[in-house]
Amino acid sequence: AAHNLCSKDSSSFLSTSISIMAFADSCSRPAGASKGADAPEGTRKYLLGGNWKANGTVASVEKICSDFNAAGPIPANAEVVIGVPFIHIPICLQSLRSDIEIAAQNCSLTGTGAYTGEICASQLKDLGVTWVILGHSERREGFGMAGEDSELVAKKTKMALSEGLKVMLCIGEKKEEREAGTTMDVCAEQLKPAAEILSKEDWANVSIAYEPVWAIGTGLTATPEMAQETHANIRQWMSDNVGADVAAAVRIQYGGSMKGANAEGLLSQPDIDGGLIGGASLKLDFFTCINGVPSP
Repeated sequence: AAHNLCSKDSSSFLSTSISIMAFADSCSRPAGASKGADAPEGTRKYLLGGNWKANGTVASVEKICSDFNAAGPIPANAEVVIGVPFIHIPICLQSLRSDIEIAAQNCSLTGTGAYTGEICASQLKDLGVTWVILGHSERREGFGMAGEDSELVAKKTKMALSEGLKVMLCIGEKKEEREAGTTMDVCAEQLKPAAEILSKEDWANVSIAYEPVWAIGTGLTATPEMAQETHANIRQWMSDNVGADVAAAVRIQYGGSMKGANAEGLLSQPDIDGGLIGGASLKLDFFTCINGVPSP
């Protein structure tokens, strides 16, 4: 089975070779397939991120990998990444098509050492992970534990970048903040600590995932026009506070209940450069979202 990491061959590899190559380099992942034209030079390539959250078993992950492997070509002007639970990263690095990158859903503020229960960016990079999702609203809020504030998220982002990971940096307002008209105040407060400690060069490896909290997993979705307005405001904030060049290049994903039925309308907006997709990324509807990417 693809997940049998304890076979004689696997254990031999793990004991003798892991120090000289990333785990991912040893895995014979199925080839992907591409269609259409690449993003023209000087334009933003779409970024379709999946977030499996704390879902899945070994069997269900293998089934998803099999389904996605047979789902047909990915548009050449789109980059696809899936954030999977830590324990399922090796399965995906062995079984999932090679044109879908693997992300972690969190990483430590620290490096390696006496930090029981933590998984650090360098360990993820060593395994073959290329992206990490940071600052998701569920982690900002906490679930029976203290939530993560924007300063902590910014420091984690800097640490992840320093270890060679790319970062999907999540921001977004709650329902009462949207209704009070303070959406951009909230987004600016969440972006400000990152803008203060990241260099312009750092931003080349960061995407901003705008996730209106009231739309995550609720079935509610901002209309394409509402989402576009906020994305444009975020881009303007980045221009004013980081630089016009960074603002023009940074990808801003929409992350509020994007699914196959609404992806095409959202992705048609000029400042929506992709999605960070939860529930739909656990099924073939994810590929309906991917195929909603406009042609160049």
